[in-house]
Order: sequence, then structure tokens, then C-alpha cells
Amino acid sequence: MTRNTQPMTIREGIVLGSDKPVLFSGPCAVESYDICIEIGTKVKAWADENGFSYVFKASFDKANRTSSGSFRSIGMDKSLEVLQRVGKALDVPLVTDIHESYQATEVAEVVDVLQIPAFLCRQTDLLLAAGNTGKAVKIKRGQFMAPEDMQYAVTKIRSTGNDNVCLTERGFSLGYHNLVVDMRGLPIMRQFAPVVFDVTHSVQQPGGQGGTSGGQREFAPILARAAAATGIDGFFIETHPEPAKALSDGPNLIPLHRMGEFLAMLKEAWSLGRKYQDFSVQ
Repeated sequence: MTRNTQPMTIREGIVLGSDKPVLFSGPCAVESYDICIEIGTKVKAWADENGFSYVFKASFDKANRTSSGSFRSIGMDKSLEVLQRVGKALDVPLVTDIHESYQATEVAEVVDVLQIPAFLCRQTDLLLAAGNTGKAVKIKRGQFMAPEDMQYAVTKIRSTGNDNVCLTERGFSLGYHNLVVDMRGLPIMRQFAPVVFDVTHSVQQPGGQGGTSGGQREFAPILARAAAATGIDGFFIETHPEPAKALSDGPNLIPLHRMGEFLAMLKEAWSLGRKYQDFSVQ
């Protein structure tokens, strides 16, 4: 199976699809500057130690919460200000989600990567708006999309003249409140663009706690190792110092104090996967 060799440049020296894995990591949502800088500082150190390029992640708005009563945001302006401060303090690139086409230009002034949420991966106007910013675009595969159909989302971005695009795997819906990862989807999507594995949301149980989402973080190391062994290009991991107190996605967040060990394990599995990524029985 032939993989796409067009890398995604995030900033000078940080390239998804190169010989160094990229880690997109941070809290699920921007809760406060203090939480973000604590997480970013520690994860950056562990990423450097284990040979990952690091991109700080936090959503400025959780527009797709199960319940209208759940936390969404501290406000767009405040959240973007926090992201900007963290990026400057740590000298790292930033990634956040956009949900509406009008948000693309404003958010692109602050972050290096625009993330398209899974449920919005077919929204043409949103994809074109993201592509037209010239920033790197990270598209999550919809839980309802076949891996091979994600090539059309990539084509929409590239139609704007922007080749800096990647795809992200986060499982497909099987019945209710359950996601399953088909590892075949990783090399399939890698034919079209670099691929990132979303460790966090692959163990999510959408809406599984009666108005909020549940999660099975005990399976995160297993799925992460399996994905790493396919030789993909990067990983998306949300973390928090106290997952039980996180304002979003607590049940599937990796505890911050375990991230160093998690990344060491992941890098070992990734290195083995890259060694054999071109092995074929055809």
C-alpha cells in the first residue's frame, strides 16, 4: 500500500510525516492559563526527552458537548489569549478546533494548526475556510466515514492551494455509546496524507454517562501501541493533572503524572513500527 509522501509543515523544524513523530497534547479545553501552562510545561519536557516534536493543544470552545448544561468555554477572546500566552512562553506551536467558517481567520492569527472536528469533516465551507488561511489543517475522521472517503476532505483543503493537511483517526461508531478502532484505516488514510492517532477520543464513550461522555482510559495504552506499530506520523493525547476535575472529557484523559512513561512507551512502539512500515507480503 503506497503512502502519501506530502508532509505537513507546522512550523520550521516541525514536520508531520518526517522521521520524527509529532505529539499534539494538552487539556481538552482551555480552562485557565495556570492549568494550560502547567500541562504544557511538563508535556513539552517529556516530549523533548522522548524525541517527539510538540504542539500544544486545547479547544477554545467545546461546541459539541452532549448537554447544553456542560462547560463550553471561558470565552473565545480569553481562550485565544491563553493559547497565545502559552505558545509564547513555551515557544511551541498551537492547535485548536474551529466549528464555524467565520472562526477560521481569527483563530489562524493565533494558532499554527486548525483542527476540524470529526462530525464536521464533510463541511465543505469549513474546510475551504481553514485551507484558505494558509495554516496547517488537521482533519479528524468522522465516526461515520470510511477511511478511503477521507481523501475527499484532503482534496478540499488542497483545492485552496494549501498542501499542509493531515488526517486523524479516532474510531468509528459501533452501536450506541461505543467506538472501535479499525487499524486498517491508518494505512488506508496514509495514502492521502500524514496520519495522527487520537488516543484520547478512541477510548471515549460518547454520551455514555447520561448527558456526558464516558471513557475507558485503561485501553488507551493498548490502542496507542497498536497504532504506533503501524508507523503513523503523530499522536493526539489529552491530559490533565486531575482528570476527575477536568471540565471536559475527564473519563478518557491521561493523568498528567503518567504522561512521561506513556510517551516513553509510545516512542519505543513507534520506532519498531517505523522500522517495518514498508514490509509487505504482496
